Amino acid sequence: MSRRLRSLTPADLTDEQRVVYDGITGGDRLKGTQHFPVVAPDGSLTGPFGVMLHAPGIGDALQQLGAAIRYRTGLSARIREIAILLVATATDSEFEWWAHERVGRAAGLTDDELGQLSTGTFDAEDATEQAAADLCSTLLGNGSVTDEDYRGYAEVLGVEGIVELTTLVGYYRTLAQLMAVFDIGLPD
Repeated sequence: MSRRLRSLTPADLTDEQRVVYDGITGGDRLKGTQHFPVVAPDGSLTGPFGVMLHAPGIGDALQQLGAAIRYRTGLSARIREIAILLVATATDSEFEWWAHERVGRAAGLTDDELGQLSTGTFDAEDATEQAAADLCSTLLGNGSVTDEDYRGYAEVLGVEGIVELTTLVGYYRTLAQLMAVFDIGLPD
C-alpha cells in the first residue's frame, strides 16, 4: 500500500486511532454495495483511510467530512463522481481514479464520459452536470471564479451546490495530496 507508512491493523491501534477506524468501518461507507475495498484482508485500511489513522485528530475530522460530502449533500451521485474523477485526473491520483471509476460506472457514467474525464474534460447535455464540471475545472485550474461565472453557477447549482462542490474538490485534493506524500498505491 505505502512505501512510507506502516499499515495499521486493528490490533495496532491506539484508542484515538480506533475512533477513526470505527468511524470509517462502522459508518455509512461500508453499508450497501462496495465498489472498492476500504478494508484490506488483514483489517488495515486502504488508500487515504489508512493514512488518516496516523494522525487521528485530523483523520477523524477528515473522515467525517468525507462522509458528509458523500451522504449529506444535495449533489447527485453522477455529479459527485464527475467532480471526484476530475480531481483524480488533475492530481494524477491513481488510487482516486481506480476507486471512483468503479463508483462512477455504478452512478451511470458511460465509457465515453469516463474517457472525457480521464483527460480532464467533460461535455454534458445536462446543464447541472455541465455547470458542476465547469466549476470543478475552474477550481482545479487557477481557482478564480469570475462574477459572471459565479452568477451562472448559482443560477444552475444554487449557493448550497456551489459550497458543496467546492468543499468536495478541496477534500479530494487533500486526499490526493496525502496519497502522493505517502506514496499510496493500489491495493494488492
